[in-house]
Amino acid sequence: MNTDCCPELKLFEGFYDAIESDRLYQRLFEEQDWPDNHYSVAGRQLTLPRLQTWHADTGIVYSYSDNLLQTRDWSPLLSSIKTQIESYLNYRFNSVLVNLYRSGEDYVGWHSDNEPELGEQPYIASLTLGAARRFALRHKKTSEINDLVLANGDLLVMEPNFQHHWQHSVPLDNSVTGGRINLTFRNVIPAKNNIQRNKRRQD
Repeated sequence: MNTDCCPELKLFEGFYDAIESDRLYQRLFEEQDWPDNHYSVAGRQLTLPRLQTWHADTGIVYSYSDNLLQTRDWSPLLSSIKTQIESYLNYRFNSVLVNLYRSGEDYVGWHSDNEPELGEQPYIASLTLGAARRFALRHKKTSEINDLVLANGDLLVMEPNFQHHWQHSVPLDNSVTGGRINLTFRNVIPAKNNIQRNKRRQD
């Protein structure tokens, strides 16, 4: 279904039913080997307000906000989820960012997924498992703010033009006590191709 607030989003409610969603959440929570949420940028020690892991095909690297992510192999569980989503959307992804929001005190601020590694028309599929959280969006030109609630098992697709026109966030919400795991599947341009693409732009 299209969302009323933004036609560049598609929400597939209950992509996984409640029982399967709970099972996937529990397995990911226990199996992901979540790293420490501290990292350094330009000599500054920063704390990420959530936990995350990054998984990708061989040769795929990705960074945001000058934070180069450590690439891990696909686990059998992540590969299985990816295959099911790819089959449903008829689109292939080569990477996934897995975020654990331990409670409503974990969040992600306003941003667009528009890093050069994602190409000019990024197509991103976002799966929610666990506690329902508010997904806020803010138009870049008008500053209009809308939101929708992403519930356990929902699949949200951000179509290519969404990143051009909107920022999005998962705001802090102290009323949420449960955990949420979010998987955002992406197709990252291999590093070599991305360098060549940027060089053509400069020429």
